[in-house]
Amino acid sequence: MGAHNHTYNFSEQYEFSGKAKTYSLIAIVIGIAAIAFGFLTGHAERTFANLLLMSYYFTCICAAGLFFIAVQFVAQAGWSAGLIRIPQAFAKVLPIASIILIIVVASGLLSHNLYHHWNHEGITDPTSPNYDALIAGKASYLNVPFFLTRLVFFLALYCIFAFLLPKLSNNEDLEGGLNSYKKSIKYSAIFLVIFGFTTPIWSFDVIMSLEAHWFSTMFGWYNFAAMWVTGLASIAITVILLKRAGYLGWINENHLHDLGKFVFAFSIFWTYVWFAQFLLIYYANIPEETVYFYKRFEPEYLPWFWVNIVVNFVAPLLILMTRDAKRKTNMLLFVCIVIICGHWLDYYMMIMPGTVESHRGFGIIEVGTFLGFVGLFAFFMLNALSKAALAPKNHPFLQESVHHHI
Repeated sequence: MGAHNHTYNFSEQYEFSGKAKTYSLIAIVIGIAAIAFGFLTGHAERTFANLLLMSYYFTCICAAGLFFIAVQFVAQAGWSAGLIRIPQAFAKVLPIASIILIIVVASGLLSHNLYHHWNHEGITDPTSPNYDALIAGKASYLNVPFFLTRLVFFLALYCIFAFLLPKLSNNEDLEGGLNSYKKSIKYSAIFLVIFGFTTPIWSFDVIMSLEAHWFSTMFGWYNFAAMWVTGLASIAITVILLKRAGYLGWINENHLHDLGKFVFAFSIFWTYVWFAQFLLIYYANIPEETVYFYKRFEPEYLPWFWVNIVVNFVAPLLILMTRDAKRKTNMLLFVCIVIICGHWLDYYMMIMPGTVESHRGFGIIEVGTFLGFVGLFAFFMLNALSKAALAPKNHPFLQESVHHHI
């Protein structure tokens, strides 16, 4: 309860310089080198798969930041007011992440290194030896112009709200009053409806259509669960590291406890959806759908299949189960880093088995591309964070957040 006895500088701004900037730039250079290595050594298909994985992951975390903001406004939550500028910084990077994802997807389609299960010459032509009746039946939906139009349209919609909500928060700092706050609630409610209906379609398109013969109506929510828990973990990591750097003095162990509870809960939710998708194939007696999991039981992927469950479910469950664990910064930081890596593996298992036909492997391309995008995200996010005060000083619930105690 010591927060009652402190006066905080709500006008403090993060200075993006020093080690944070240097390390992020080094990581970006490593990523560029790894991508160049992949293309120059004849692993174009595998390199494109890694680019899709990380550009999608990058976009998902930024979208999760926007989703976090919208949920807090619609719920009129008070506890999160003091850290809302962090997910706002995530949201500000969404346009950059979206452009990268669109470029990767479009390039993969044109080069036929991605989506070759349905984007293949003659696949919808009954007179062609490549004809596939199942894919031909989906051709009105799975065709390049409509596919890219949907992707651009959905991401453009998200980016509009990624611009509006942080802008309203900044206006609130300048003008005070409740006008910007009320508008934020209205726009957040609109965004949540749009996002709720479109994010499953987005994941169907970008990820599930990589294996167009297989489909699952739960796949969209499975992807949403991974997106949401990694977004929460990324927010928690950023909060902890900023506090260690001497910022966010008004954030205490109670805020970290709440973030830890969210990470714990949605790790379990992700597992529920993962297992439900797996179980329903058996329960509904549809053996033709086992092809998806059969690929993931091949020797190259089987160990990762089980590691995925251990890292993304067992580790958060056992480590974060107690109240004290959620309030210890070192423990929470460790679990969140594990989750970030674990859901990279989760996306790896979604993408690689159905995309990379030859030159399978795990090495420089995977690790380097991951580090490159981590550096890219850190660079743009921290740069966006440095453009405004770290506290929304005129937020109506800021004092409630400062005095948050559970």
